[in-house]
Amino acid sequence: MAVRDIRYFGDPLLMSPADPVTRFDRNLEALVADLLDTVELDGRAGLAAPQIGVGLRAFSYDVEGQRGYVINPEVVELSGETQDGGEGCLSVPGLWYPTVRAQEAVVRGVDLRNEPVTVRGAGLMARCLQHETDHLDGKLYLSRLTPELRRKALRAARESEWFWAG
Repeated sequence: MAVRDIRYFGDPLLMSPADPVTRFDRNLEALVADLLDTVELDGRAGLAAPQIGVGLRAFSYDVEGQRGYVINPEVVELSGETQDGGEGCLSVPGLWYPTVRAQEAVVRGVDLRNEPVTVRGAGLMARCLQHETDHLDGKLYLSRLTPELRRKALRAARESEWFWAG
């Protein structure tokens, strides 16, 4: 369909929980196609619908040869083992900070036919699943940083030329 523009930190839609998908129609098919087209660009691992201006619970992923989408996802399992690596976000471009995430994650949702879907991942895929589900809950990865790093990141974001001050 189309590669869509990314919304940046400061846009209120990114801080609002997304609504569950209730209509499985051509509009949803178009949204999923746009999510897949937009995440396909180099350097992208995942993309949530609010990042392209749509307040619905859907995201796409393209990680290490696995490409797909989940509608109405919920994280249903997280490992006790954690990973602490650099994390970034298309909505907070150019800023990378160490972020603790579960080493393994399981997300359940549905596909375009409203059929159950389960996506499991470890490492980068687990990070992506958690990151994108956070977006749908109205959270950016910045909220998971230590207080000191969060202050530094928020200052850097506000001073950036892309910051959306509304």
